[in-house]
Amino acid sequence: MKQSVWGAWLILLGIFIVVIMLLVQGMTKTNTQDYFLVKEITEAAMVDAVDFSYYRKFGEIKINKEKFYESFLRRFAETASLSTTYTISFYGVYEAPPKVSVEIKSKSNTFNVMGDATSFDMVERIDGIIEGNAT
Repeated sequence: MKQSVWGAWLILLGIFIVVIMLLVQGMTKTNTQDYFLVKEITEAAMVDAVDFSYYRKFGEIKINKEKFYESFLRRFAETASLSTTYTISFYGVYEAPPKVSVEIKSKSNTFNVMGDATSFDMVERIDGIIEGNAT
């Protein structure tokens, strides 16, 4: 009888630890994931938006704003978390010289711990600049 009580306490402790780990993982993963998501998507969208005909003609790098917006939003929508609400803002998108500033606000779901409602909101800001070789 004594061993079965210890076994039950051990199982209960294991379940408690797993629940705590899942809560902590959900909070910490979001910030890191959002930062690298914004960084990589901004870089890829800028490369997609480069106007190669302008570069061949004038020798300067220029991006197309509309193409950048389209590429960024398409890539972000493919990889964003479904359980988080995002607000995307573009600041200072310049075609030549190519520079973009992107801000993503993420609002995660609220969860209750011992009667306290807790939510974690993250803001990620990134600036991207494409530089070329001076000729």
